[in-house]
Amino acid sequence: MTSRRRFIASCSTAALLGACARQATPTVNDISQLEPTDVAAVVPIRHTADVSATLERHTGTVCVAGARFSMGGQTSAAQAVQLGMSTCNRLVFLDVPGKVVRVQSGMRWRALQEQLDRHGLAVKVMQSFSNFSVGGSVSVNCHGRYVGSGSIAGTVRALQIVLRSGEVLEASRTHNSDLFRAALGGYGLLGVITEMELDVVDDVAMARSTQRLSLDAYVDWFGEHVLADPRAIMHNADLMPPDFNAPLAVTWYRTDAALTDTARLVPVGAHYGTEQNLIWAVSELPGGAQLREQLMVEKTLREPRVVRRNLEASLDVAALEPRTRSMSTYLLQEYFIPVAHFRTFARMLASILKAHRVNALNVSIRHAPADPLAVMSWAREDVFCFVLYHKQRRLPWSDDRAAEWTRALIDAALLCGGRYYLPYRPHATLDQFQRAYPQWPQLVACKRRYDPRLQLVNHLWQRYLGPLAGA
Repeated sequence: MTSRRRFIASCSTAALLGACARQATPTVNDISQLEPTDVAAVVPIRHTADVSATLERHTGTVCVAGARFSMGGQTSAAQAVQLGMSTCNRLVFLDVPGKVVRVQSGMRWRALQEQLDRHGLAVKVMQSFSNFSVGGSVSVNCHGRYVGSGSIAGTVRALQIVLRSGEVLEASRTHNSDLFRAALGGYGLLGVITEMELDVVDDVAMARSTQRLSLDAYVDWFGEHVLADPRAIMHNADLMPPDFNAPLAVTWYRTDAALTDTARLVPVGAHYGTEQNLIWAVSELPGGAQLREQLMVEKTLREPRVVRRNLEASLDVAALEPRTRSMSTYLLQEYFIPVAHFRTFARMLASILKAHRVNALNVSIRHAPADPLAVMSWAREDVFCFVLYHKQRRLPWSDDRAAEWTRALIDAALLCGGRYYLPYRPHATLDQFQRAYPQWPQLVACKRRYDPRLQLVNHLWQRYLGPLAGA
């Protein structure tokens, strides 16, 4: 970081903070549209120096936002200065022979894919859609459909982190390792991640294979036909309403077969009107399950598909987005269940969803090996991940009603020795949070070391970790 850039950033930040102080308090939100929060200012970030300058000049609390796909205020806090990282989005370097890339944290997966695809490379671990920021993905310790890979933590080589003091540190498994491990899934509470270095892999052709299975047969089938097969690259299985008892398993295997679609990446800005209409119809009209079966499931079973890894990895979340969130919003939840308890939890989940008449569009199942690296790891052992996608009315009481059945699901997960995922609605009780993440004192201890005034905050800190820490 040059002194000239630091000086320019300091002057720009001072001007921006001064201007914000004279304006009305900005209100920020996330994709759920359920967490409007008045912040002191939103400061766009382009370089690490901008972060340091802002943190040095602002004396109050600070929160960090990327693409804002979290759903429970994990990127905001009342009257805090919010650092907008989406403009901090450059490629730092790409080592093609070494298969290592370093990017700024605001870069989205899709932008990185465009860089990697030119060299026949692909992201090793990411979510199923390419709209998320890389920094946000590291901050929530995301995972995807990648067989045998688990959380993104295992692909991260190094992080550049700006502490609340403005100091810039490099962290890795061997240097500042306590900070490194805490920042993976640390939700921006330890410091502001400005750059990350990741392992990448070869882009290869994949063939889709689809099977219907019974709930009882799925775990053994997965172990034999997916986990034990070195050709398997991606896998998920969908449980459909109303019974959630017949997994539709979709596996992508490495292949030398000819491509059925030669596109390298999904086009940017494509129109998804048909998909949006279908999602609305499935979730609102009588006979929605039958409609899904005819238009989605049967097509997947019938049509062969061979594509490059990057094409399947560059899906756009717009395909799942409603036309509007003014009347309803679409939300995610996720539960991580030890392999031995897969069937028990699946049946409990179905029972709870039915009893509370949850408008669930589907439950997607993935597998992840244990993650011993991240402090706030959600996988103490090998787990199946149950990703629930549901529709919720925008009514004053809707979130409270959702909290009731969500807590029942969390209790079910805990009973099975599992955990729930933290980037979504903050419905868990304080006791449920402690039981799901008994390692929380380690995160708090590390935060006190690197942020002694406890000024890097968000709703996750204010609702759970702060009260537990006595802050």
